[in-house]
Amino acid sequence: MGRIISSYIFPHPPLIIPEVGKGAESGASRTVEAVRRAAEDIKADRPSTIIVTTPHGPVFQDYIYISVSEKLTGDFGKFGGGSVRLSFENNIDLVNRIIRHAKEEGIFAGGVEDSIAKKYKLSKELDHGAMVPLYFVDKVYSGFKLVHIAIAGLPFLELYKFGMCISKAVAEVDEKVVFLASGDLSHRLSHDGPYGFSEKGKEFDEMLVKSVKELDIERLLEVDESFCESAGECGLRSFLMMFGALDGYSLKSEVYSYEGPFGVGYSVARIAVGGIEPEREIFRKVTEKNRRKMEQIRSNEDPYVRLAREALETYVREGRIIEVPEGLPPEMLSNKAGTFVSIKKHGQLRGCIGTTGPTRANIAEEIIYNAISSGTRDPRFDPVEKEELDQLVYSVDVLGETEPIQSIDELDVVEYGVIVRAGRRSGLLLPNLEGVDTPEKQVSIALQKAGISPNEKYSMERFKVVRHK
Repeated sequence: MGRIISSYIFPHPPLIIPEVGKGAESGASRTVEAVRRAAEDIKADRPSTIIVTTPHGPVFQDYIYISVSEKLTGDFGKFGGGSVRLSFENNIDLVNRIIRHAKEEGIFAGGVEDSIAKKYKLSKELDHGAMVPLYFVDKVYSGFKLVHIAIAGLPFLELYKFGMCISKAVAEVDEKVVFLASGDLSHRLSHDGPYGFSEKGKEFDEMLVKSVKELDIERLLEVDESFCESAGECGLRSFLMMFGALDGYSLKSEVYSYEGPFGVGYSVARIAVGGIEPEREIFRKVTEKNRRKMEQIRSNEDPYVRLAREALETYVREGRIIEVPEGLPPEMLSNKAGTFVSIKKHGQLRGCIGTTGPTRANIAEEIIYNAISSGTRDPRFDPVEKEELDQLVYSVDVLGETEPIQSIDELDVVEYGVIVRAGRRSGLLLPNLEGVDTPEKQVSIALQKAGISPNEKYSMERFKVVRHK
């Protein structure tokens, strides 16, 4: 029976590779010292296979890429270190088992056909997220097989569950496995960093390092997406896959280092894996907590939200559009207005479609049709499936009258939504959205949605909404 014997959090700045940094790696000396220590620890572990998860492989929204090539190779050519090239044998048997277990859990994972990779310019070579930690391991230890996995845009709990699939696959083979979760922390620690400065950057890094030290995985699973985006984080999804693979085991963590040179947070940590410990079944705990939370949300739904939910659930389960039910508030039957229905799953957007003005006989009908469209016709997402319905959270915005404005100064992101227009193109953004904290950002996003260049001449309108959630 195989097992994961230890796991590591590794940063991946190419600059710490001497052939790339050419002396500049001294600016991250604590990180260099820590990754070398981690490599020596891996040598002592003597794994037969190393699994590496990375944010920089081919990344899809709802599909987890796993390298399926017999040989896994990569170099640092794009970073000026082309003389460094690494090559490893892929553990194809373990890869196939991971893919099978993921499929059984409704998670799509696997390789990418050559034609698709060519069309979308996807590289099947080892990316720098994998290459940097493997460079240091390869210096002191060799002879192991490799499994190379990229992150995906799935909800955090789904990525954690995918990690559990990895654990099931490992248990079926005679392997000693080390798990390397590659990822930097915040990229917004200083004004001269690669992505600018955000005060959320330091806050995110402190939260993550503390969570790893205390093995508070529930906190990581519940981190708000907008907080992650504001902080410019990199590796959280990679780390969650790793912790999912350790679900139900006794763990002991040690953070080797943390520093934030170059405006980017780097942390190196080791998580030693002990025996089975039911108290560490985090997935079960979080799932039960989410179930209780969902029951409370359902019990507090108002008629607008309840109607949106019932409309989509009936359409997905039975393929029919419900009639306007009896007992609704009079204003839903006598008034007309544009509405937007937003759907989230595990805190992430799952669909949002609406109408800027009335198109149906009343607000109730507007909600019914927009709820169905939001769940089945939003081009950004696959249609909602029956298995997801119990995990969805709805909100309904009823739009007020629009009024033209002449200046961005007339906007308030909390109070007003905005519509931009240029010819037949138009884009709308609702008010009071997570991560949209300035009128400039609000208008910029609306312009992007409309396909309007900021340099074009365009008009703006503002509107208020009544939000039901």
